[in-house]
Amino acid sequence: MKSVDLAYKYCDENKVPYKRNGKLIVAVEPEEIPRLEALFERAQKNNCKNISMIDGSKIKDYATHIQGLKAIWSPYTGIVDWALVTRSFAGDFEKRGGTVYTGYPLEKFSIAGESPKQGTPNDYPLVIHSKPGLAQLRCKYVITCAGLQSDRVAQLSGCSNIPKIVPFRGEYLLLTSEKKNRIKANVYPVPDPRFPFLGVHFTPRMDGDVWLGPNAVLAYKREGYSYFAVSPKDLWDALTFRGMHKLIYKYLGYGMKEFYRGIWIRAQVKQLQRFMPDLTIKDVKRGPSGVRAQAMDADGNLVDDFVFDSGTGDIASRILHVRNAPSPGATSSLAIAEMINDKAADLFHLKH
Repeated sequence: MKSVDLAYKYCDENKVPYKRNGKLIVAVEPEEIPRLEALFERAQKNNCKNISMIDGSKIKDYATHIQGLKAIWSPYTGIVDWALVTRSFAGDFEKRGGTVYTGYPLEKFSIAGESPKQGTPNDYPLVIHSKPGLAQLRCKYVITCAGLQSDRVAQLSGCSNIPKIVPFRGEYLLLTSEKKNRIKANVYPVPDPRFPFLGVHFTPRMDGDVWLGPNAVLAYKREGYSYFAVSPKDLWDALTFRGMHKLIYKYLGYGMKEFYRGIWIRAQVKQLQRFMPDLTIKDVKRGPSGVRAQAMDADGNLVDDFVFDSGTGDIASRILHVRNAPSPGATSSLAIAEMINDKAADLFHLKH
């Protein structure tokens, strides 16, 4: 709850618009009800604010045209444009004297020797190198949070290539009819522990759109936001990873269904009709997509906890890699920042 409180407080203090529209987690099959009840019990233990368990007949009070047998209602859930929040974070950094570099690909790290003035210690020994023609950056310490490239960036300071980042693209549909005006709250399925991803859900946006989905398919490029974005290097990297082989073997049927739903809109609509029976293919169109930086171990397990690393040699004492940060990373970003700050203070022997 601290994460959500910090996010709301930041938005209020920085005049970032948001909507506190609530969230439903809906059970549509009898076998989902025990999992829903276990989730509700866990939420209560974690002091989630004002949550309640509601019967199917009450669901329409919060989301017209959504049906189910039972649901958890969380009124404290909200939505915000995270791109706007990120730009606000960047503005905060710049106000404190920082500089944001874009179009600056990282090539390598190195340690510089003493400064030219003999006998004077080098206060900024860590050098960040980019491609030729771009300036080098000199630092005391570095923290990396490289998302889709986090494993490769970590290897630049001698870290293992495990956990490997495998990119999974999530493709959304958009509600185009008047039905989008009936979806005000977030609507989520009950998580199924048998499968690695959450499943389709209804997500209202700040601009009034409603996103439906996503599915989860292997992206052919680390930043592959469409089927036509292909990187032979990235694809080979994923397909030759033994952890990926084990994941495919374990979830082959599930993966094929996800791929099928990505190609055939009607198949995705059928999944959504479990929650919204009167939804038709005429009500939707293809929408945006995102790429999930999924950390995976050598046994094909999806890493769902924080992974921090430093590397080997002299560089290791001056660099902290955040190799994985589990969902909900955006909502928890300010709380995660506090955790990273504590980790960096310990590693770099800094005073709080």
